[in-house]
This record gives sequence, structure tokens and C-alpha cells, in this order.
Amino acid sequence: MSTQITTDRLVLRPVEASDAARIADLVNDPKVYRMVARIPANQTVAQTLAWIAGHTAGREENTKHPYAIVENGELVGVTSAHRDSTWLPFEIGYWLSPDRWGNGLMTEATEALVGWLKQRGERGFVSGYLDDNPASGRVLEKLAFMKADRIKVFCLGRGEMVGHVNMARID
Repeated sequence: MSTQITTDRLVLRPVEASDAARIADLVNDPKVYRMVARIPANQTVAQTLAWIAGHTAGREENTKHPYAIVENGELVGVTSAHRDSTWLPFEIGYWLSPDRWGNGLMTEATEALVGWLKQRGERGFVSGYLDDNPASGRVLEKLAFMKADRIKVFCLGRGEMVGHVNMARID
């Protein structure tokens, strides 16, 4: 069900098992895992492969659409849409290699993913960001997400509860 998506600067393609080592390497940067609630510190290639293993079934069920963000042939991040059931809105998540921050790549990639989902008839999306990651909030604001509420979430990478801003978008 997932297909390749292209933008002016990027190729988004389904995450593959062959990406596991590169992904594990990138997410083990504290600048990444400390800013994403669901990525543990010291994530192994085996843990990454286990995460990737569920993608095919998720794509077929229309519940998981994780995409590798590729710039000039190099995987530089991931943007994804996932949900527990097809009657729920997709939750949008993302991370990017810190050496690519500040260039608009995440906004471009995630806008393309949301656009692809909208072409498939999806109209509701949720996302959020950790309180101390306002740059992630700016990405969501550029994509027309609106603040919904604030909660505490457990951040695997930090091993503690942290403030989180929930955001939503309905088209």
C-alpha cells in the first residue's frame, strides 16, 4: 500500500530491514532519542529490526506507514503515520539527523506524507512534541496542526516523564 513519495529535495520510501544499522546509528545520538518519546537510548540493530518487522502488515492493514527520508541517496531520518485501528486518526511522528536540522527537510518530508495520506481519503491527524523541543512544534504549526492540550509522557530515551504538547489537524 505504501509507495515512494518524492519532493523537490527528498525521496520518501518505505523503511526496509537493510536500513536498520543506519537508523540505529542515527537514533543513538542523544539529540534524537531525548526528543522522541518512543526511542530508547542505546537502541540496538535488533530492536530496530523488530520495529521494522511489523511494517509490512501495518501497511497492508493501513495502520502503519513509516518512511525513510532520503536526501541525495542517504537516509537522514524517518517520518511515519501510525494508528491502532483504521477508525482512528493517524499519529504523525518523525525524527531527523541533527546535522540536517534547520533546513526545512522535516517540514517538507512530513508535509509530503500528510499529503499522500490526504490523497487516500484521510482527514484527521494527531501529533505532538516534548516541551523542550519547540522546533518540532514549529514543524507541526507549519503543517496546520493546532495545540490541543498538555500532558506528561514517558520518554524512553530519558527514562522519565516529560511535558508533552498534543496537537491535532482535521482537514
